[in-house]
Amino acid sequence: MKKILVACGAGVVTSTAAMNKLQEELANRGISTDEYTLGQSSVAEVQSLASQYDMAITTTQYDNDAIKIPVINGLPLLTNIGVDTVIDKVVSELGL
Repeated sequence: MKKILVACGAGVVTSTAAMNKLQEELANRGISTDEYTLGQSSVAEVQSLASQYDMAITTTQYDNDAIKIPVINGLPLLTNIGVDTVIDKVVSELGL
């Protein structure tokens, strides 16, 4: 089971929208929720939570070389521009 952290500025509204879109797009590719779990946080919490996850998706800019998991820019999950590229990266990085 892969664990994905979805983070936004405050950790509530925007990350919820991104999570919903992520689940929808993964389902469209035949990837069930049995293969992954999602967590939600603010961007400020990403570093402290990173060790518990396999990947982080952020809806705001996030640059931190201290964490050892892949971090993907999730803004396309909100704008619908470039969604396929984000989903391709998630699937590839996590081996889903």
